[in-house]
Amino acid sequence: MVAYLCPPAVIHGKHAVRTSQIVDEVRGRHPNAAWAPRIDGIASSTGIETRGWMLPLEAAIAPGGGSGLPAAGIGSAREALAGDGFTEQDVDRVIAALEAIPAPQTVQERTAPAWSAVQSYGERAARGALQIAGLDAADVDCLITSHSTTPALPGLDVSLANRLPLRSDVLLLPATQWACIAGTRSLALAADLVAADPDRVVLVVIAEALSTTYQPADDTLESLIVRLLFADTAVAAVVTGRPRPESVLRLDAAWHHTLPGTQDLHRLETREDGTHFVMDRRGPRAVQETVTAMWDWLRLRYQDDPGSWHPDVLLAHPGGTRVLEYMEQTMPDGWPAGLLHHSRDSYTSGNRGGAAVFDIMRRAYDAGQKAGSRAVLYAAAPGLTATALEGEWL
Repeated sequence: MVAYLCPPAVIHGKHAVRTSQIVDEVRGRHPNAAWAPRIDGIASSTGIETRGWMLPLEAAIAPGGGSGLPAAGIGSAREALAGDGFTEQDVDRVIAALEAIPAPQTVQERTAPAWSAVQSYGERAARGALQIAGLDAADVDCLITSHSTTPALPGLDVSLANRLPLRSDVLLLPATQWACIAGTRSLALAADLVAADPDRVVLVVIAEALSTTYQPADDTLESLIVRLLFADTAVAAVVTGRPRPESVLRLDAAWHHTLPGTQDLHRLETREDGTHFVMDRRGPRAVQETVTAMWDWLRLRYQDDPGSWHPDVLLAHPGGTRVLEYMEQTMPDGWPAGLLHHSRDSYTSGNRGGAAVFDIMRRAYDAGQKAGSRAVLYAAAPGLTATALEGEWL
């Protein structure tokens, strides 16, 4: 397996949403929640002060266009009130009051504008990646896309095929459900594709509007944490089978790992009011198991040189600070400190899901990562599944 990666294009959500805004909104909405007295400490522990969203916070918390009392229920409500002895005038007042109560946003009201933004941001990232690689849309032979929080059919692949536009014979590979693993797994797939045909040009585009999981009515601790963590980002990069002048990273090997019986730890649920991201507190421990398995893979890969080999940069999206800390604590003896610097830096402005690894890679590139540096890319996602790649900076 040998593939060459050009620098990624990264488009951050243009609406800066401060943690203090989220705290104020949640505190005002859920003043009696069990975690309310600890909300400031919980928010501070994330280490995130601002994150970029494709749509403003107001779009997430706005009421829906419907009424708290649907038209179909007015007749039943009138009958029930009249049966309880209300006068006709009182019934009219109650019905009017109920109709004035705004309903929560529907799935369509919440998702439609986000899906529109995902397509626009994805197009910008794709065009940016092609420009960086010195290529045109006509040069693309395969497009791999992912966008897990805005379900659509046709998806981002078909949208971009029309928007860019791509040739009619381009292979479209949508991978909507990859979620947080989209960055590494898309690169592993792209590497396999160019290994089969070194002249193939693969464009990877990941656009995630994770802010659609912000659900104002939820009062669970897990929902609070989701509100505080997620950011919106679109990323894209070109992968080729032969080195180009613009290539910055050679991918040499890929590793995949799935933990059985962990499919319910992290998941997306579509409910009446939209998409909810559900977390289980056992999740970080399961992610740590994939980290341990990755160390074993690297140890076996470099068993002939165990005393001197180590990566010079670790581009890791584990989903949270706890796993970053675990990675540092369990690294093999002798590995240098600071391998996760760019991963930590990326996380200070939010969890970007599948777009995270490309964002971290871009930070390493902008910082002037030295040629010859060995790099390891890692991500874990709901499932629970993980993919890592190992290669060399060019």
